[in-house]
Amino acid sequence: MSPDLAVVVAAVALPFVAAALTPLVFRLFGETTGFVGTVVSLASFGLLATQYGTEGSVSLEWISSLNIALQFYVDGWALLFAMLATGIGALVFTYSPAYMHGQAGLPRYYAALLAFMGSIVGVALAADLVAIFLFWELTSLCSFVLIGYYTADDSSQYAARMAMFITVGGGLFLLVGLLLLSIVAGDVLGPGAAFDLATMLENPETMSNALRERGLFLPVLGLLAIGAGTKSAQVPVHFWLPNAMAAPTPVSAFLHSATMVKVGVYFIGRVRPMLVGEEWLFLFATLGLTTMTVCAIMAVAATDIKELLAYSTASHLGLMVAGFGFTSVYGAETGVFHLLNHALFKAALFLVAGIIAHEAGTREIRELGGLRHDLPVTAAITGVVALSMAGIPPFNGFYSKELLFEAAVEASHYHEIGLLGWLYPAVAVFGSIFTVLYSLKFLSLFFGERPDALGHVHRPNVSLLVPPAVLALLAAIVSVDPQRAVDLVVQSGLEATAVDPHAMHVGLPTSYSTPVGMSAVTIGAGVLAYPAYGRIHDGIRAGLAAVPPIRANWWYDRIVEGLTDEGRLFAEWVHNGHLRTYATWTLAATCALALTGFVAAGAIVPATIGLEVTIPIALVLLVAVVGAVAVARADSHIAGILTLSILGFMIAIFYILASAPDLALTQLVVETLVLVIFLLVVEEIPERYEIEVGRVARDAVLSVAVGVTVFVTILVTTDARPDGPTEIARAYAERAVPGGGGTNIVNVTLVDFRGFDTLGELAVIALASISILTLIVMRGRGDASPAGDDGSPADSSGDGPTAADASTDGGPSGGEDA
Repeated sequence: MSPDLAVVVAAVALPFVAAALTPLVFRLFGETTGFVGTVVSLASFGLLATQYGTEGSVSLEWISSLNIALQFYVDGWALLFAMLATGIGALVFTYSPAYMHGQAGLPRYYAALLAFMGSIVGVALAADLVAIFLFWELTSLCSFVLIGYYTADDSSQYAARMAMFITVGGGLFLLVGLLLLSIVAGDVLGPGAAFDLATMLENPETMSNALRERGLFLPVLGLLAIGAGTKSAQVPVHFWLPNAMAAPTPVSAFLHSATMVKVGVYFIGRVRPMLVGEEWLFLFATLGLTTMTVCAIMAVAATDIKELLAYSTASHLGLMVAGFGFTSVYGAETGVFHLLNHALFKAALFLVAGIIAHEAGTREIRELGGLRHDLPVTAAITGVVALSMAGIPPFNGFYSKELLFEAAVEASHYHEIGLLGWLYPAVAVFGSIFTVLYSLKFLSLFFGERPDALGHVHRPNVSLLVPPAVLALLAAIVSVDPQRAVDLVVQSGLEATAVDPHAMHVGLPTSYSTPVGMSAVTIGAGVLAYPAYGRIHDGIRAGLAAVPPIRANWWYDRIVEGLTDEGRLFAEWVHNGHLRTYATWTLAATCALALTGFVAAGAIVPATIGLEVTIPIALVLLVAVVGAVAVARADSHIAGILTLSILGFMIAIFYILASAPDLALTQLVVETLVLVIFLLVVEEIPERYEIEVGRVARDAVLSVAVGVTVFVTILVTTDARPDGPTEIARAYAERAVPGGGGTNIVNVTLVDFRGFDTLGELAVIALASISILTLIVMRGRGDASPAGDDGSPADSSGDGPTAADASTDGGPSGGEDA
């Protein structure tokens, strides 16, 4: 059954509409606006739920000339991710009013949260590469606003800039990868499929073979991996996620555990059928397991509960990436099932962390313990979700962790990757041991001893308890009957991401196997090592302190500070206040970009230059050349300006001879106005310039470069004329008399059909006239100013140099250093 276009568009658009109306809604509902967000989220969730069981593309025409449409693709994988975003979004909005009570800037907070939810739904459902990228970048923009919510807090602003720098920078790599995909798809699948990801995924082997034939498979794979890895906090750019914990806890629960950080994982799963292979296995399995292990170790070193959860999130994201990296069906099962399981237990854990911080007044691990006496309901919730995070059977996290072990073992058996194949299962077990350690540590906040310094802990508001309780209940349901969850949502996601999907079955193991043994080792080692948690924690932190470069933040700070310092020096060099310097850099950069673009596009080819000109035109051009030489040889500024005007007037005459009287009139008016401007300001220009051989040589080279660029540009543009009249040209010719009432097609086109051209010409004349009027008024004020004590005219600005000063020291233009 095909999806309904109206329903899909409504599900995507509703959060954006609500975001736009948030300021008005906040005036009506105040701090309870969060519950309005709950209604919006549930409405989008309900719309998406109506599409359950459908599959296919729906589209709205957007840029028809480029075959770009706002196209959406609905299948099990897209619905799973979109419904997670809206479902958890509803719980986060319910949680927010109590947690954010009394905070400033709540309209901005709720508007950004709604827009973020809409952008996540857009990424999940978009099937057009342009739309995917736009929604992808919109998630980064909304995340920047939400992470930097506390605008007066330096750490919040630092974290927001870091997240923007990393995720948007990675998005640029993604953009290049998408463009390469579109080029190949346009060649092998037709122009209509150039931006259509759904069509590409329907022809995975064709796309894969085409990429390999063109030598683009590895570049595309690498570019997409960078884009997805930065978004999903993979090593070595994992550090932005723990820093993002400066955001309010509801933001962390929504963006940094359940949705935004999973966008990269979602996209990896989406393109997996098209790019899977040996290279895919080596890249993503290695990247994922490295991230899983490194971040699990960092979580054990954490001192703040949100920091612990942030590193654990990055670790579990690595688990999902590794799962999708393994090419067997078990890998796809791992990625899809763990995306669901992790969203349930990790969002709940972040909300629990918010309750602890809100009620106990601290997030420091060493200051917390024995909270079960003060927060019994929260303790029960934590028991379910923390054990799920640890992968302890029969909790839901165990099943997807077991699938990862199965995929790792499968890879070691069936892929010719030597020692690396056996290293994968070993690393998976090693990283999982640390997962058990930090999960038990979080659980100990409730079941350990209560510190004497911990004061009174308040009971949380019901609206703070309900959202994590709902998530814990769902996690418990999946734990009790995982096969039902598989049949309802995971199987359809598996069919969209696996190359050879089959009916998926999960449950508690009833006999020994290698993955079962790996799970037993993981849990047993973690439990046995837990009594030494303090020594392990101190050892890791001591290592980080002893070798600063192994801390990711160290590299980020050094790079950003270096770029800032170099940028400041470069800015001081370029922005030195001298017009000559600005003109030099602007013209040189323009010439370099233009010529480089022509060469890259292959537009510069040997051509025969025709000299079919009439005698009058040849005479006009000859006079213009003579005038140009005379400008360079002029003895004074006045002579140079007057001679320069000859060029402008010759161009006007050229237009007349070329049957373009309207252009000639515009040229004459503009040339006259410019001549007047030059004459008005010439007295402020020094009579003599200080001659420097280096500067003269530089100006000569720049002048030649500009001339060559203009010359080449004219050749390239005139050579690009169509062989015959185009459809647009024929339409202008046919409609000139009946539509415009004139036989001069050029005039009718400019004035009637392309009125913006004439508007531009009028704007130029108006601005020139205003400039002249301003100069005349200012000059009149200067002449009317009272004389100084010595009888000389007083300086009208009060602090600027006089004309005499300018002629003595070279003035602001004559004596500067470029």
